Amino acid sequence: MVAVGTMVWLASELMFFAALFAMYFTLRANVPEQWAANSPLLDVRFATINTGILVISSVWCQLGVWKAEAGQVGRTGGLLEFKKWGMREWYVLTYIFGSIFIAGQVYEYAHLVHEGVTLSSDSYGSIFYLATGFHGIHVTGGLIAFLLILGRTFTTRRYTHAQATGAVVTSYYWHFVDVVWIALFFTIYVLQ
Repeated sequence: MVAVGTMVWLASELMFFAALFAMYFTLRANVPEQWAANSPLLDVRFATINTGILVISSVWCQLGVWKAEAGQVGRTGGLLEFKKWGMREWYVLTYIFGSIFIAGQVYEYAHLVHEGVTLSSDSYGSIFYLATGFHGIHVTGGLIAFLLILGRTFTTRRYTHAQATGAVVTSYYWHFVDVVWIALFFTIYVLQ
């Protein structure tokens, strides 16, 4: 039931982001001169690297899911024996990469604010910060979920199917957030 509930909730989140995309394309069609003026200020190379970091975090997350489903919470070998890592190690790595992504977003925001692109500067700034900002809030929510899942592994005596289910549905959310970012990245940075 938790997995089904998570999927239903993610469907509602999909509608939320669909509305943001609709706003983006509507504004872009009505004031194209703002896109022409502001798009060149975007650092596409940096955003590509930051996107790669988030996408790779999804790979680490999935490796953690497979370990959770196998009932392997922690590593069974040395720290550098990646094949023997458990769910904890992969989820910690996912958390680190997700945090780096958020730090990259903050860095990009600081650069754009310095260039005069703010939430209230014009339509471009408004939709850029709304779309990427809401995505950033969702990534932060995912990071909090990873901390809760990791914390749960230290507070239970026995790792059960219920804990594994929590790890799996957290991965659903994380993969969803990654797919949304890929769509945002192509819309904002590639299509410009």
